[in-house]
Amino acid sequence: MPQFRAFTPEELKFIASFKIGELNAETGSVVLQEGAHNAHLYTLLSGWAFRYKTLEDGRRQILNYMLPGDLLGLQGSVIGDMEHSVEALSPVVLCVFRRDKLDELFRNHPGLGFDIAWLASREERMLDEHLLSIGRRSALERAAYLLAFLHKRAEAVQASKGEPIVLPISQLHVADTLGLSIVHTNKTLRKLADRGLIRWLDRTCRVLDVAGLMELAGWEGPSERRRPLI
Repeated sequence: MPQFRAFTPEELKFIASFKIGELNAETGSVVLQEGAHNAHLYTLLSGWAFRYKTLEDGRRQILNYMLPGDLLGLQGSVIGDMEHSVEALSPVVLCVFRRDKLDELFRNHPGLGFDIAWLASREERMLDEHLLSIGRRSALERAAYLLAFLHKRAEAVQASKGEPIVLPISQLHVADTLGLSIVHTNKTLRKLADRGLIRWLDRTCRVLDVAGLMELAGWEGPSERRRPLI
């Protein structure tokens, strides 16, 4: 996949020893649990997942969405216990790494260490944009931004493998991401559909006009170079 940078032979040899296997998880499986101590670090190889936090009464805030190439569990590896959860949005395949070899990665492979810092910085940049959206965009602009954002991310990693891109999200996922009620979310998405920008298909969404969504949200889209893969 040309959007990911190549490993050097030395990095590839280390990654082969760093990886301990692969894990398959079905839709709805909790891959990482808030408050838990996990011995592993993961890279999402296929499928979709999302990162979220919950309040004591069960209300949920979705923080971001994970697509192939994204690193999961770094926060727990560096800080300790996980402070968020990760759930599979579709069937996923995860590359599993030994968390106790992370120090060796930083010590002996500074290129890979920089890659991890780059991935963490990229996540911070996306969260900045999400916070701006929730804080200052209208409900319609928020929804337009979210769907354009997800479409562009899927497009970038060729998650659709040449097929039309379908976002595997429900209206409840959208509501929990945007901080809106499910009723308000339904009305907002219907307005986007009436404008011919999206088509809602039960628990999935197809973007019909990504440029129109970006214009409505006032979002210029991502500007990424070739990105690292751990």
